[in-house]
Amino acid sequence: MSDGFDHHRRAFLGVAAMALAAGEFAMTGAADAHSAAHMAPVKTGTHTSFAALKQIDAGLLNVGYAEAGPANGKPVILLHGWPYDIYAFVDVALLLAHAGYRVIVPYLRGYGTTRFLSADTMRNGQQSVVALDIVALMDALKIDKAILAGFDWGARTADIIAALWPQRCEGLVSVSGYLIGSQAAGKVPLAPAAEFQWWYQFYFATDRGRDGYDKYRRDFAKLIWKLASPKWNFDDATFDRSAASFDNPDHVAIVIHNYRWRQALAQGETKYDDLESKLAAAPVIAVPTITMEGDANGAPHPPPSAYRAKFSGKYESRVIAGGVGHNLPQEAPTAFAKAVIDVDRI
Repeated sequence: MSDGFDHHRRAFLGVAAMALAAGEFAMTGAADAHSAAHMAPVKTGTHTSFAALKQIDAGLLNVGYAEAGPANGKPVILLHGWPYDIYAFVDVALLLAHAGYRVIVPYLRGYGTTRFLSADTMRNGQQSVVALDIVALMDALKIDKAILAGFDWGARTADIIAALWPQRCEGLVSVSGYLIGSQAAGKVPLAPAAEFQWWYQFYFATDRGRDGYDKYRRDFAKLIWKLASPKWNFDDATFDRSAASFDNPDHVAIVIHNYRWRQALAQGETKYDDLESKLAAAPVIAVPTITMEGDANGAPHPPPSAYRAKFSGKYESRVIAGGVGHNLPQEAPTAFAKAVIDVDRI
């Protein structure tokens, strides 16, 4: 799951499925009319598979990804988090493809069919490395610039690319706003009630936690889904589609390293120190951005006012009402897809 502003904290966003036909949230202005004209609304969970799943060598990885839409469409890259996968975007991808976008949905390192090219590569989950994976994927696909949109780990990854390589980011949609963090921030203690809500980070800090996650990774993920989205009544088939991606042979190593690194309980690789130093300074993001928050969050999250100053370009903040949780793209696909289209216009 993702970090929130300054202390690696996540937010869980959404809107009720019953509101989809009505557009999921109130919108005004010419940009909204443009969105409506380019999108055929779908009911949540309408689609259960992607038409095309592909593999490509990119940087340190052979990346598995889904692709939808015309090859000459404006590129959109959709980025998932933990413990989720590309199926969080199965409805969003079709909506955007129908609107004329070329949609790329990659499995992050440690998920699905993405594999390391070398057994000697460190199974590193630190934030800068995940972002570099996506830059390498863009290079491999010959995508110079794309709209980046994501939640949880994916939102942080999109934030980092927008901050450090703005020339590669056409626009940004980030669930829970500004999620760039640092090890120094991860060391700061919180009030007991807040620490209690991050139990799994302390669990992962132990050998027992690593072994427990490895043994019970599906049960663990399902528990997180329920805690993070208490009003999302997902069925077993929906969960099982995503849970298969946790069978990746590097999944546990990447997840554990990611959370230990955040608290400075595990080190990264020194070759990325310069990037992490830049990120620790909390760089401002200047590309056009829409941030999204929901009204039924399953965990603490910062209010948009806490991170508003981190976005210096054209900006909107959207609060989605209706009672959906953390997995906003899957729970409220029309709202998420509209944000992607609208950030292309603002």
